[in-house]
This record gives sequence, structure tokens and C-alpha cells, in this order.
Amino acid sequence: MASADNDLKTKVSRTPDPASTARPTGSGGFSPWLLRVVVVGLVVAALNLRPAISGLGPLLEEVRKGLGMNGTVAGLLTSVPPLCFAVFGGLAPRLARRRGPGAVVLAGMVAITVGLALRPFANGTGTFLAATALALAGIAVSNVLMPVIVKHWFPDRVGTMTGLYSMALALGTAGAAAITVPMTDALGGSWRVGIGAWAVLGVVAIVPWALVFRDPAARAPEPDAAAEAVPEETEEGEARAEETHQGPRSAAGDAPVRMVKSPTAWALGIFFGLQASAAYITMGWLPQIFRDAGVSASMAGLMLAVVMGMGVPLSFVLPKMAARMRHQGPLVLALGACGLIGYAGLWFAPQAGAWAWALVLGISNCAFPLALTMIGMRSRSSAGVVKLSAFAQSTGYLISIPGPLLVGTLHDVSGGWKVPLLLMTGLMLGQMVMGVLAGRDRVIEDGR
Repeated sequence: MASADNDLKTKVSRTPDPASTARPTGSGGFSPWLLRVVVVGLVVAALNLRPAISGLGPLLEEVRKGLGMNGTVAGLLTSVPPLCFAVFGGLAPRLARRRGPGAVVLAGMVAITVGLALRPFANGTGTFLAATALALAGIAVSNVLMPVIVKHWFPDRVGTMTGLYSMALALGTAGAAAITVPMTDALGGSWRVGIGAWAVLGVVAIVPWALVFRDPAARAPEPDAAAEAVPEETEEGEARAEETHQGPRSAAGDAPVRMVKSPTAWALGIFFGLQASAAYITMGWLPQIFRDAGVSASMAGLMLAVVMGMGVPLSFVLPKMAARMRHQGPLVLALGACGLIGYAGLWFAPQAGAWAWALVLGISNCAFPLALTMIGMRSRSSAGVVKLSAFAQSTGYLISIPGPLLVGTLHDVSGGWKVPLLLMTGLMLGQMVMGVLAGRDRVIEDGR
């Protein structure tokens, strides 16, 4: 009887899937039409991952007055995004294993759109924060799954596709910072209309992912992650992984990879956290540093847009360069050196060389797409990338939470920007060290 069952399984496994033979396939076995839709969806999704944050800053004063928001709550808003990214980002792997990454990204785009659409109708601080948290939850799960989407649909073009969506993400960040105020003025001057208008971009992003969701192959859970539907820490999960030969496993094949025991995963998580801390410090405090040095408010805002805008071309180039390198350490050191030059410039000549410091800090800020590229390169399977992306981003965003708050506290205590700049320099040096460790040619399945 057992022999008959084995014969039946063998015949079933050798029977070609009609769906797979009925249409031509492209990268990863998907149809060329579907891949084109995914590319469009990847770009518009990335455009939606930052306007909820960078579009709020220019109108924060108006939002505070309109909602009666006190200074403490307004200050905490700078730390809410990484907190939400850490909390909600951890849900992404389980959701992707059960529903498929395409379905989860679609849900993320819906959450972003609904959250942005509800914020203008908030009558108090609590309602506004709840709507913001909903949008940030959608951003969090989509953040984690962007490298997974690339690995899932474009396994042979990780560098190129990572660069494409990183460039779109940078464009969305800079664009929201630069045009939110002019757009608000053009629409009548109400902050409610200005921040709510970004929901339209969310609607645009829903369309391609809804088309992707209609495809059965895209809707299926990750094949490599099927064994992980039961946590691998349990005996049932290990047995299922052993039975199916799926899931991220160590080189010896005796147990699934556990992120907390992987030095590479920890190096990536700390590197991700330190670069995120630098980015949020820049977004939250750089305009004020320039203003305190004598730069006008409008010019300081424009310089922040320049910092964010530097990521548009570089975010496309850096991942492709990183994907061709066995060790990404040299890129990490180059970006870190730019950050140190920028901090030194803010120390010695913040006004005279303001444009130069904005440019080099913009280059340094491109450590984010580099970190995403390394996440995609540090595992052999899509399942491994899911787990590594969730671990690195959740851990990293938790690490990044205190940075902006510490900078503000040190500024208040010291009465200037010298001490905060020393802290920022120390964080950048740590980022360079951890980035070199994370950039080594290793994969988590080897237990390193």
C-alpha cells in the first residue's frame, strides 16, 4: 500500500501544471505580462512608502494648531514611524507565508490609502495618531516585503529591481517634502486638504497590485516558506520543514536558520538601525540646524529636499554596484565618509557651506538602498529573505527610535548643536563598522 502511495505521488509530481504550460514564462517562471504589472506596482508602491512621513513635516505647525497638539506629542511624532515599522513589520513574514507577498502588499497599499484619507477628518490628537498608525502599518509590512517581492518575481535581477524601487522611494520622499506646501496652497491652503491629497497616490498603487492579486500564481504563498507556516521553533514546524525540504535551513540541513543566532542577521539589523537613525535625525533636525545657523526657513526646507533627492539617482546605481561586488564594505565606508564630512561641515561652517553639506549628507543617506540590497543577497531563498528582512528591519527600526529624541534632548541641554553632532558622528562610525561586517560574502543558511 505504501508503495502504491509513493507511485501515485511520483506520478502527480511529474504531471505538468496546465497553468504553467499554457502561457510563456519570464523571470522566476511568471508570465511576461505579470512581470510588467509587478514592475509598475513596485514603483508606485515605493512612491507611497514615505509621503505619510515626509509630507507631514512641512505642515506640522499647522496640524498642531488645528488639533491642539502639545509640543511633547508633536516631538514624539518623529519617533512614531520607526516604532510602527518595528511593531507591524514583524507581522509581514507570517502574512506572506499564508497569503502570498503580493496579497500582503495589496493590503498594505489599502491601509496606507485609508489612513491618509482619514487623517484630514481627525478632530483630535488621538484620532489623528490612529489614522497615522494605520497608514504606517501598511508602510511597515510593505517595507519588509519589498526585497521579498524582488526575490520572488525577479531572482535574477535583484540589484536592478532593488535600485528601481529604491529610486522611486527616494523620489516619493523628496517629492512629498518639496511639493506638499505648494500643493496645499494651490488647493486652498487647508492643511487637511494638503495631507489628504496624498491618498490619491495610494489609490493609484492599489490598481496594479489588485491585478497581480488576480493571478493564481502570484496569490499563492511562498513555496519556500510553506514549511514555515508552523513556527520552526516547534517540533511540528521542524518536522514539516524536514519533510518538504523547504524553508531557510543551515548548511548541515539539520535545523532551520534562526535569525537570533546568525551573526550576519545581527550585523544587518544593527547596520539597518544605525542608518535609519541617521536618516530620521536628518529629516527631523537638519532644517533646524541650518535655520539656527542663519539659513532662511524656505531655503532650509529646500536643502532637505536636496538631501532626500540625492537618493533618486544614487538609489538606482548603488544596488546594481552592490550586487556585482562580493563584499559591499567599500560602499559602506564611502557612504559613511560622506556622512562624516557633512557632520564636520555642520560643525565648522554650517551656513557658508550649507549646499555642500546637504549634497554629501544626501549621498550618505543612500545607505538605505544598500542595506536592502544586502538583505536580498544574504540568503539563498525567498523564504530566507522574508525572515531576514523582517528581522533586520524590525530590529533596526527599534534601534533607530532613540536617535532623534536624543538629538533633541542634547540640543536642549547643551544649548547648541556641537554635542548632538558628536553623537551623530559616533553613530555614523558604528554604522560603518557594522556595515562592513554585514557586507561580507556570507548567507544566513551557512550559519554565519
